[in-house]
Order: sequence, then C-alpha cells, then structure tokens
Amino acid sequence: MPRLVPAPIGLLFSEAGLDEEQYLREYYQLSEADENPINQWLKLARARGDTSDTDQVLLNLMVELYKKIDALEMFLKNETPQRLSLMHKAQIESIGFEHFNLSEEFLDEGSTYYGRVEMPVHPKRDVAVFFQAQSKTLAKIVKMHERDEREWGAYLTARERVLIREAREKK
Repeated sequence: MPRLVPAPIGLLFSEAGLDEEQYLREYYQLSEADENPINQWLKLARARGDTSDTDQVLLNLMVELYKKIDALEMFLKNETPQRLSLMHKAQIESIGFEHFNLSEEFLDEGSTYYGRVEMPVHPKRDVAVFFQAQSKTLAKIVKMHERDEREWGAYLTARERVLIREAREKK
C-alpha cells in the first residue's frame, strides 16, 4: 500500500475506453491551455532577460490578474471552454506521489480511467490525468503532464506540512 496523505480534492472521471481519442484530445488541450498569449509573451520576455529587473511575484500576480480579466470577458461573451462530459463525480480523500484514494468505491480493479482533478492551488485549474484502478478506491496515476506532476507533488508536500504542524499543535 502506498503512503497517502489526506487531501480533499474533487474528481470527474470516466472509463478511458469509452472514448479514448476524445479524452486524449482534451488531455492535450488542457496542457496547451497554459499556452495562452500572455504566457507565451512572459516566456519570451524571460528568455530575453527583460524581466530580470522586475519583481517576479508582482509580475506573476499581474499575469494572473490578466488571466482573470480574460476569463471574465469570455464568460460575459458566453465563450466558456468546452469540456467533455465525464460520467462520475467523486472525492479524492488522500493522495501520494503516484496514487490517490477515493472516498467511495467507484472503480473496477484493472480498468483505466480518464479524469479531471480540480486542483486547489493558485491559480485554480483542472488537471487532466489517466489512472488505473488498483482496487475499488485506490488509483495509480499512469499519465499526467510534467507541469501538473510538479504541482501535484508540491500540493502533496504542502498537505504533509499542514499535518505535521497540526500534530505538533496537539502535543
């Protein structure tokens, strides 16, 4: 059994075999969603060294503010991004670096699934993931974008720190 840390996260998922081609397409689109014009501009500016005299935290906050305004504009124009409809909604109760455990028995052991994890990080976003059921509740992540893996690991580490801090306070 892998080491897991309590972490309340939402998950939408379906069996991957139902429409694997469409799920793969959305998987790659969610990765490319980070490649909007402001992120491309920021990458180029950093590569040229144009941001070396800039406060990076302030720059990142400004970029996120721009994205929020862009999202608000899309909402007002009713241009919400289309996402595939997934069959199941579940709660992840605990996570590890390569595994997660659901709060209810939804999975068929050995089956592969596609899902969107509602990551509670800043900025909030959905993470596309393919996973394989190890039991009725335990899943092993088999495919996740590299950037998402880093955020997943960072979130796991942050959750561990919170639990350690809470354990110390109880003593």
